[in-house]
Amino acid sequence: MTTVPGDTRALAVMAHPDDADFGAGGTLATWVDEGFEVTLVVCTRGDQGGLADADIAAMGAVREREQRAAAAIIGIRDVRFLDGHRDGWLTPNWELQRDLVRIIRQVRPHRVLQQSPERWYERLYASHPDHLAAGEATIRAIYPASENPHAWPELVHREELPAYRVPEIWLMGHPDPNHAVDVTDVIDRKLAALRAHASQTGHMEDLEDRVRGMAAASAEQAGLPEGRLAELFKRIVIA
Repeated sequence: MTTVPGDTRALAVMAHPDDADFGAGGTLATWVDEGFEVTLVVCTRGDQGGLADADIAAMGAVREREQRAAAAIIGIRDVRFLDGHRDGWLTPNWELQRDLVRIIRQVRPHRVLQQSPERWYERLYASHPDHLAAGEATIRAIYPASENPHAWPELVHREELPAYRVPEIWLMGHPDPNHAVDVTDVIDRKLAALRAHASQTGHMEDLEDRVRGMAAASAEQAGLPEGRLAELFKRIVIA
């Protein structure tokens, strides 16, 4: 089991396409600019998302294309979609945990950014059941499974993926954040990434005002100077 101090690999795990861009698009852009190599994992293809007249049969493929385009705007080149997990039906089951342990051991990230497994009742939309499931599965994959060589031993013996301890966890959409990232200088990239999710945001005439307003409120909550924009997280340092 190893960790590499100062390593610049990061992993983001999300339930749906566009989750990363809404909740942490600015932060991920700053990480890319700082030299982090970011891998984005999306647990479902978001095929239940869309307006009433959407072609749901085609939605999964549409949203995958949109997410890859949005990631390119942010600067993320490694985007992975998991197979076998349904939008709206996501649970933190053993199969999802195993899939995430495999990726954690492949990527060996210094930071994992994930959705919070804790429900935030004051902002219920941030606690979609799929978000909670992705968050819980990711936490379970990080500890103890990824660092336990006896958890899914076939990953060690057949796939040559030794145990790995994640040093940092960043929880997105947590009701008690303790860390702010100033995203003022990258807000235009976040907005462009969100617009790439046209099936989800094309009808939002107030998208920019909404995003800037939430980021301004987050900056104020974090005590940043007036005029700054921020994203908030619960940051946990393990090692």
